[in-house]
Amino acid sequence: MKLIIAIIQPHRLEKVKEELYKAEVNLITVNEVLGHGRQMGVTEYYRGVKETGNLLRKTRLEIAVNDNYLEATIKAIIKGAKSGETGDGKIFVMDLQDCIRIRTEERGKAAIG
Repeated sequence: MKLIIAIIQPHRLEKVKEELYKAEVNLITVNEVLGHGRQMGVTEYYRGVKETGNLLRKTRLEIAVNDNYLEATIKAIIKGAKSGETGDGKIFVMDLQDCIRIRTEERGKAAIG
């Protein structure tokens, strides 16, 4: 089991969700976050408004997947998020020790879905 954390441009969220659904990945958590990478101080546009500063609006996705969905999930995120411009984002993959579905108390791969 893996936990995928992706930091993407907010305006790419709908396209990323589309690609994830095509890959049959339906369980995601989405947060609005602030941050910056190497582009500190680079001007970006968010919903048509120019923003400059150290902390830029980003969207963070958290997706728990079984190992057989890992590559498909990564490819879907890249396909939906990639513009080829600075600031497209990052994907982090971590081992997931356990997952527990609260309703049924199922654990591990069965709990992820």
